[in-house]
Amino acid sequence: MKVRVGFGYDVHKLESNTPFHLGGIFIEHSKGAVGHSDADVLIHAICDAMLGAANLRDIGYHFSDTNPNLKGIDSKILLAETLKLLDSKGFRVVNIDSVVCLQRPKLMDIIPNMQLTLASVLKMDMEDISIKATTTEKLGFVGNEEGVTAYAVVLIQKD
Repeated sequence: MKVRVGFGYDVHKLESNTPFHLGGIFIEHSKGAVGHSDADVLIHAICDAMLGAANLRDIGYHFSDTNPNLKGIDSKILLAETLKLLDSKGFRVVNIDSVVCLQRPKLMDIIPNMQLTLASVLKMDMEDISIKATTTEKLGFVGNEEGVTAYAVVLIQKD
């Protein structure tokens, strides 16, 4: 049995009157993340962690932000494709630990829905996906509500 760990990070700018997708769900908020895709920082961080653990480079290598076919794409599709890449190398995701850094909105009540959504895409148990949320105590671009960041650590296994 082979186990590997990967780390992922992503950041996106927040803008008014922009849809906000996080953890595979739409969140009603006055601001949303801006990007080539739907700018779901949590899914992007998880994809990078998965790809890194399997030594498959990074999300930008596989899903370029210059590819017009990916403009506005639902990041759950990118996550499913990333899972296929891991499957092709014989790996499966054991667990995910992640943190979203965001001043507002508060995420406590919607984290279970994000876990359920991600578990469905990744074909794993909800209990194996940890999502934590924190603020930056109103410091920096996250605290000033100019951006959102996410970090993820993924354990993968090959039997």
